[in-house]
Amino acid sequence: MNYCYRLIGNLIIALTLTCFFLAPPAHSLATSFTQVAAKDFFQLGVENMLHGNYDEAIQDFQQAIEEKKDFVAAYSNRCLANLKIEAYQNAIADCTQVINLAPNKADAYLNRGLAYYRQGNYQAAIADDEKAIVLKPYDFRAYYNRGVAQASLKNYQQAVADYNLALSQTPQLPNPLVADIYNDRGLARLQLTNLQAAMYDFNMAIRLNAADDRAFFNRGCACAKNEDYASAVRNFTEAIQLNSSDGHAYMNRGIAFHRLGYEQSALADLHKAAKYFGYQGQRLAYEKTLSLIKTVQQQIPSTVEIALVEVKV
Repeated sequence: MNYCYRLIGNLIIALTLTCFFLAPPAHSLATSFTQVAAKDFFQLGVENMLHGNYDEAIQDFQQAIEEKKDFVAAYSNRCLANLKIEAYQNAIADCTQVINLAPNKADAYLNRGLAYYRQGNYQAAIADDEKAIVLKPYDFRAYYNRGVAQASLKNYQQAVADYNLALSQTPQLPNPLVADIYNDRGLARLQLTNLQAAMYDFNMAIRLNAADDRAFFNRGCACAKNEDYASAVRNFTEAIQLNSSDGHAYMNRGIAFHRLGYEQSALADLHKAAKYFGYQGQRLAYEKTLSLIKTVQQQIPSTVEIALVEVKV
């Protein structure tokens, strides 16, 4: 039973909400009124975005665009709102319109790449990330995004190279963002069976952001892969303390306990994992966990009676 669910963060950063408006010269009274109306709708959209009212924001940006057909900032922000509600095809259309109006706008390629990535079109995402890199070679986001897409294609060497480039462009970034890059580079290195390098990355991620359960979880996976099950238990325990409803952490800690011969502890964790998977509708993980419970039960003396926990799915 060598299961370990490694969580890829996919924290791909979209462009910052555009809150500015450059008023054009008033060539005529009618034009001036049109621009004012477009500005007003735009500002309403920005306010709705800031309050998380994404559907309303989309309507506001649409009104702004109807008043001003070449309103690049309105298309850009509508793209962000569409990303938030997972309307990826609409986000792609908005970014494409931005590119048509402003071909040198790197963020449009970056966000269109994000939309393609979330659709599972990793090759298209990489192509857009590369265009963003040409336009803004000092922006860590495009390297990071391309690395995540490469990892999704199982091109782990290329992913590591991109994460290296991203890290070379991050001297002023907040620690949690840098921690995410180390975390994902660690995952790629883990897939390449470079355990020592992966452990270094997870240690760095934890040092930079000790509140990230993902880093502890991934370090636990690395420990388990190295057959250091006691350390794996400690790391999965840290992950659970930070995220008490993470079924994968319970499941993998249960497997580590099983490897150490602590079958009762293993079963307790596996039951908790099944409960959370059931509540969260993760049917495949739920069924795998039930299978693990049966396997562990078979290795316990028959004098000990252990009942399966019934969980509604």
